[in-house]
Amino acid sequence: MNFIIGSTNQAKVKAARTVIENHFPGSKVSEVKVPSGVKDQPVGDEETRAGALNRATNATNELVGAIGIGLEGGVKVLEDEMFVCNWGALVLPSGKSFTAGGAQIPLPDEIASELLKGRELGIVVDEYFKASGIRHSEGAIGMFTAHAVTRDKLFEHVMQLLIGQLKYYKNA
Repeated sequence: MNFIIGSTNQAKVKAARTVIENHFPGSKVSEVKVPSGVKDQPVGDEETRAGALNRATNATNELVGAIGIGLEGGVKVLEDEMFVCNWGALVLPSGKSFTAGGAQIPLPDEIASELLKGRELGIVVDEYFKASGIRHSEGAIGMFTAHAVTRDKLFEHVMQLLIGQLKYYKNA
């Protein structure tokens, strides 16, 4: 099987490769930078899910016969708190799609207030922790869980949900 992930972000690529190698050994996994079609900082489950679907669709259009993968991180407001949220999508060459959402945790108010001003989570988290490139490694989730759950592990969970749906579909 051929898979193509619509991102070059190493946390996302690592998650996709790990899960695919585990479930479909010998499969080819490519990566390509494609647009998400949503804001750089998606807000809400709908926009974040749409970004994942767009990435998966755009990726599968890049390689004939490949299954496209889209993974998208975003934020959402629930009651008076802002949470990280994340979504994934698989798009088959036929156009059939599968989606899944992952774990969510609240963000500190200092981070949320910056995001409400229109800033991007990755940039704000880098500034908050006086670091660089957190989104490509542990991610905000890793930092705010004291590395108990890193970004690649978070997206691995989403990928497991997607691959499980794919396997069920193929066996149904």
